[in-house]
Amino acid sequence: MTGGGGRPLLFLDVDGTLLPYGGGRLPSAPEEWVAWQHTSNPQLARIDLTHGPRLLRLPCELMWATAWMDDANEVIAPLLGLPALPVVDLPECPEEDNADLLHWKTRALVREAAGRPFIWVDDEITGLDRAWVARHHPGRALLHRVASEVGMTPADFTVLQTWAAAG
Repeated sequence: MTGGGGRPLLFLDVDGTLLPYGGGRLPSAPEEWVAWQHTSNPQLARIDLTHGPRLLRLPCELMWATAWMDDANEVIAPLLGLPALPVVDLPECPEEDNADLLHWKTRALVREAAGRPFIWVDDEITGLDRAWVARHHPGRALLHRVASEVGMTPADFTVLQTWAAAG
């Protein structure tokens, strides 16, 4: 679908967004990320289980936009009581993010939205991403940055609900 019709898409990140980093030791090597994205990750206890119902109440179509890819449906969705969600076809996640460059997800999300209104919730969004989306996406877009130490809060959900309702 192209153009501004339909419910907005909601692109969801996991790490630092639904799964807060506060107090946890992040993987430092690529092979450690495999264990991180598994049901045995002790950090999963930090996920706020009320996020699932809150997400389902938003007037949006939910999609995973995370390096977890399909693992988000295997590990995160059941914890939150979410159905299996579509997964955005993202490029390979870089080993290191550079805040001076366009985020590695930005182009893929604009391509996936194909002109539809969308919300992107992530802990790594910068002004560069916002400017790029404003220039390259003809529809409405909200790029909402979450504090990675705490993840999404009720205040974040209020922002998303208000933006979606204003459409």
